[in-house]
Amino acid sequence: MALREQWAETAMGVVVLALAAGFLTYSLSVGGVGVKSGNYEISAKFGEAGSLAPGASVTVAGVKVGTVSQVTLEPKTYLAVAKLSMDPNVKLPTDSTAKITSDGLLGGAHIAIAPGGSLEDLKPGGEIDNTQGAVDIFGLIGSVIRPQGGDDDDKAAAPAATNPATQPAESY
Repeated sequence: MALREQWAETAMGVVVLALAAGFLTYSLSVGGVGVKSGNYEISAKFGEAGSLAPGASVTVAGVKVGTVSQVTLEPKTYLAVAKLSMDPNVKLPTDSTAKITSDGLLGGAHIAIAPGGSLEDLKPGGEIDNTQGAVDIFGLIGSVIRPQGGDDDDKAAAPAATNPATQPAESY
């Protein structure tokens, strides 16, 4: 009886592994990770990549037209270089603008492209020159909550009389 239980456990383990492999294959095919055949690659350089990662969406007018295939750092300029795998049916003008936007307050990031008006299209291997990096939302919120004022020495040098009742009245 112990031998039969071992075989049952082994068979159940094989079934679980097969299901896990199936889910992995499905998620990779639906998620769009990697470069699909027929797509062309372009690049864009950003001063701040934020949470942009491979697999992030590339959209035009809110419609997904590609994915981010790679994000690297250019060692000479210290700019983030994003390689974009684009749908071959979408031709972007050479003066298009790429902007890193967030998916939500705590979500990931994606690239939104605003097409330009040029009559020439970006060729495979081309680069989007007009870019806008990610905005640090928490940094902006922090700067509003705690504005960075001058030094404490400046505050000590300020006049002590700030009570409006002690100030001379203004005449109109």
